Amino acid sequence: MSAPAVFHVTADGLEIEVQFFSPEIVRILKYPAGNAVEKRSFAVVMQPEPCRFTLKEAEGRWLLMGDALQLEIAQADGRVRFLTPEGGLLLAEKEAGTVFTPECYAGERTSRVRQAFRLGGGEALYGLGQHQTGRMNQRNQRLLLSQINMEIAIPFFLSLKGYGVYWDNASPTVFTDSARETAFDSELGECADYYFLGGGSGDRVVANMRRLTGKAPMPPLWTLGYCQSKERYASQYELVAAVEKYRELGVPLDCIIQDWQYWGNTPELWNSMEFLNPAFPAPEKAVERIHELNAHVLISVWPDFGTETVPYREMKERNFLLGFGANMSRNGRNYDAWNPDARELFWKLLERHLCKAGVDGWWLDASEPEQPFPYTQNMWPTPDVFDTPTSAGSLRRVRNSYPLVHVEGVARRQKAADASKRVTILTRSAFAGQQRTGAFCWSGDVDSSWQALRAQIPAGLNLSMCGIPYWNTDIGGFFADREFRGGVAEPGFRELYVRWMQFGMFTPMMRSHGTFSPREIWQFGKRGDWAFDAIEACIRFRYRLLPYLYSTAWEVAKLDGSFLRPAALDDLALAGVGDEFRFGRALLVAPVVEPMYVKEGVTDFSRTGSRRVKLPAGKWFDFHTEEPVAGEVERPAPIDLVPLYVKAGSILPLGPEVQFSTEKPWDDLELRIYPGADGEFILYEDAFDGYGYEHGEHSEIRFRWNDAARTLTVEDRCGSYPGMLEQRRFRVRPVGGTEQAVTYGGEALAVTC
Repeated sequence: MSAPAVFHVTADGLEIEVQFFSPEIVRILKYPAGNAVEKRSFAVVMQPEPCRFTLKEAEGRWLLMGDALQLEIAQADGRVRFLTPEGGLLLAEKEAGTVFTPECYAGERTSRVRQAFRLGGGEALYGLGQHQTGRMNQRNQRLLLSQINMEIAIPFFLSLKGYGVYWDNASPTVFTDSARETAFDSELGECADYYFLGGGSGDRVVANMRRLTGKAPMPPLWTLGYCQSKERYASQYELVAAVEKYRELGVPLDCIIQDWQYWGNTPELWNSMEFLNPAFPAPEKAVERIHELNAHVLISVWPDFGTETVPYREMKERNFLLGFGANMSRNGRNYDAWNPDARELFWKLLERHLCKAGVDGWWLDASEPEQPFPYTQNMWPTPDVFDTPTSAGSLRRVRNSYPLVHVEGVARRQKAADASKRVTILTRSAFAGQQRTGAFCWSGDVDSSWQALRAQIPAGLNLSMCGIPYWNTDIGGFFADREFRGGVAEPGFRELYVRWMQFGMFTPMMRSHGTFSPREIWQFGKRGDWAFDAIEACIRFRYRLLPYLYSTAWEVAKLDGSFLRPAALDDLALAGVGDEFRFGRALLVAPVVEPMYVKEGVTDFSRTGSRRVKLPAGKWFDFHTEEPVAGEVERPAPIDLVPLYVKAGSILPLGPEVQFSTEKPWDDLELRIYPGADGEFILYEDAFDGYGYEHGEHSEIRFRWNDAARTLTVEDRCGSYPGMLEQRRFRVRPVGGTEQAVTYGGEALAVTC
């Protein structure tokens, strides 16, 4: 028989609703019998698709059989089990796993809600947001999921068995995994509400998470170039001079970032959203000069305001302020981003002075939002802060969704106001679904230490597995003074910075930032000095990768792909490996995360350092030597080299040497072929900014490599856009072979190598 889209039963005092959103995505909703539940989701945007499933009743259970999943519901207690179409067990709820505990917060009677599952002992989990534990596999721990600087809370996990679970609750939540259970325990909720995402592979599960919570748009090309920042440029002259110096040196740059205090240096003027600092007398001219130099400007903006600012006054007059602010603003207040009218006013305040100055994007700092007290994995805020009222309920109810509504408020309004350039946002926090804003998250104010560098790799990979593709770190770490009091003057810091730069070269945004020590390339010496040369090589190679990066961004937008992927998605034997990663379809990166050459202030390059790398199954090539490799290898890693590997069958497009991302057209690209398997690559192009691509203004050129025939086929170009290259040259070079140049005018051709 055919059942309705929603299956609703009562068991053991619980109302249970099962809703197929797609053949692979199922929602489970449970609440005490007799209650009525109206649930708002901040993250979920998908509408249920028409789905059919077969309902059978036998042996004390209901069996719902869909095209891609089976569900069993025990009639006695409502426990749900998820199975493959063939009947293999994927996930099961624990006995008595759904628990509601009555609570009363600030006079509001509600419940604490908990949902527990049983997982297999060897099953690896990824996700849960971004955390600084250094762990790749998220099993066997207790983790507080609540937005904090350096911690991004997303109640979602992905199992390497090929499924995921999104717990749709925005209140502070504790995730626990032990031999007994895997559970989400949220401070507040009238229902247990979660989504089971099937798919059979990690990549498919991530794609389903995007279907559920929103697709990621294309970034502008310039955001994939090099971004320079520090805490902070103290004047507009210093800001402009930094860009001029990069151009004078001939080192590529696409973005300069202005941090705080352009508004002044008193807490009362905090985040006034205008240039009140006398050191910024003509910001429009400064931005104009930077644009003349073919660079872009991001500027820091916070969600809280000092008491003597115009934003504070206007927000207060309309009752848009929350009852707490950040430490920096002293007695200031955060705005209520859950209120759509407050979000509208926040955008108008941005427009009033900062858009007028011509800035190109926003650094939405402290988007947790920051709170005026210690708040770590081991220290909870005082209860009265969580009782703060908001327009969407108590802060406790909606806490974790603040970065989503805040960032989305800016993104939607900017796009509506000006579609000629794509929204560009850098932000410190995130929630499920934030990929739909196109924002780049960064990992917060991490220390300048080797331990912190090691922790960034699993932090970024786990966030990526939550469906959020755009992420980066402060290259070199933020707090340079904690281990390196001399900052850039210390050889030890220079070694750390170079290795962090080599890692940052393979993150979606390549951005240097930090405090207590400047970070511009000339601070590390001059050409011929080891640190300068290694940094410059990283930046230059990043620009050669731009065709690969931009095409990967299209794969993210169109096919819900990922920039950053754990190696275990290709080889389950690597489930616990958290110090290497896949970067797009072709590359595997193994950053050096231990000091090799500096000891007690002495730099010694006479010895050879090395890095052990575990390659996924299959054939790979060492990018630097072009030798085939497989299995576990010990790779020499001198200071100017990051171990980098290319998968057999890959087609890697390399662009020209440039000073900024759009300096030269891609009319003469090297296509490097890595034989040993068949492969393909789609070169994507559009206007590199604006939203014409959403209306079909883009092109795709598909390359196919036939390994047996040693033939590269370039297919007919698909699509077009204004200003598109009509004719170009491809220089085809198989590794170990001879380069051949061909002219391509949009019609299919084949090259035998």
